[in-house]
Amino acid sequence: MFEFWALPHQVEPQGDWYTWVMIGGRGAGKTRTGAEWIRALVEGKTPTEAGQYRHVALIGETIDQAREVMVFGESGILACSPPDRRPEWNGSRKTLTWPNGAMAWVMSATNSEALRGPQFDAAWLDELAKWKNAREAWDMLQFTLRLGEDPRILVTTSPRNQSLLREILEDDRTIASHAPTSANQVNLAPRFYEQLNAQYGGTRLGRQELDGELLAANADALWNLRQIDSMRLEHAPDLDRVVVAVDPPASSGENADACGIVVAGACTKGPVQDWRGYILADLTIENATPNQWAEVAVAAYEEYRADRIVAEVNQGGEMVESVLRQQSALIPYRAVHATRGKTQRAAPISALYEQGRIHHVGAFRTLEDQMVEMTFGGFTGKGSPDRVDALVWALTDLLVTPASAQRNPRVRKLY
Repeated sequence: MFEFWALPHQVEPQGDWYTWVMIGGRGAGKTRTGAEWIRALVEGKTPTEAGQYRHVALIGETIDQAREVMVFGESGILACSPPDRRPEWNGSRKTLTWPNGAMAWVMSATNSEALRGPQFDAAWLDELAKWKNAREAWDMLQFTLRLGEDPRILVTTSPRNQSLLREILEDDRTIASHAPTSANQVNLAPRFYEQLNAQYGGTRLGRQELDGELLAANADALWNLRQIDSMRLEHAPDLDRVVVAVDPPASSGENADACGIVVAGACTKGPVQDWRGYILADLTIENATPNQWAEVAVAAYEEYRADRIVAEVNQGGEMVESVLRQQSALIPYRAVHATRGKTQRAAPISALYEQGRIHHVGAFRTLEDQMVEMTFGGFTGKGSPDRVDALVWALTDLLVTPASAQRNPRVRKLY
């Protein structure tokens, strides 16, 4: 039985609760916890005897992720089930059916409307903190949990400062357990934890992904995830302008900084205070040669039908334009020079976010992680904030500089 050798954080808590949130670092055993919890709910004393629960929802960010991790994963339900109790997978219906008749439906948080019809008595939600449509999926799920005497939810997730996750944790009906990656170290590849801890130990990302900490927003940060989440969209409106911004690295090769590449658009009709910006893509590339990142930038220009490419040239000078024009000789291009520090350049863009004028069309986790590590005292993350730099250049070109041009004739001439 799993409960005899399970780690403490993997054992179902006692008491009267509605939601159990199991927060853990990478490799902390979250998936195994979910799979074994579902088994304990639906299985009876014998393979054909009914268990306490019979109608279960298995929800991942997408159908593919839910199926490959929660059902077919190395620690998923099928792998954890002995042969005489193993449920049967129906790929067309996306269901699991146990020998005793209990069923589980694999569903996607991205398609929250699909939750309008079914009804369940329990649900397992995997990696909720990174769901793009977390709020909509969570709300729809509540209306489906109308079977049985004691409906319950298990949330297994890596920690991320997401507004919905914090609300769930603050609910009186929620009980939480936490575990760092090291808690399950005996079941991991010998060098996995050693290498990651050496690289990320002590950093904010390491505290989140290895130590399993749900980090509060930094009071000095220029951005916070709650703010970004509140303005997130699935689709952008018709845009007046689109640019591809590039923050080239000073060198290339294995130890070079990444090349920040961000695509952004704007609606700039009407008064300046009504202008809006939209982050469309983060195409940042690592360990790339100049030709490689130039190829990505030009491809983005063509795919998004951008108006021009904007690139910082402090590090590369004329070389930046040269490698871009090798990919497309007539591409519209604007060079920008950093005359102030990163924080000073980012502050006006942060103010636009505070005003609710910038939307992320989708989720860009690595970019957003860098954003919350930008503080008034500088960047607190590891390496260089290449993605943030590219975002700042894009929104500056789309919103800040044109707004200044409307007010200042000298700027208008330069623009």
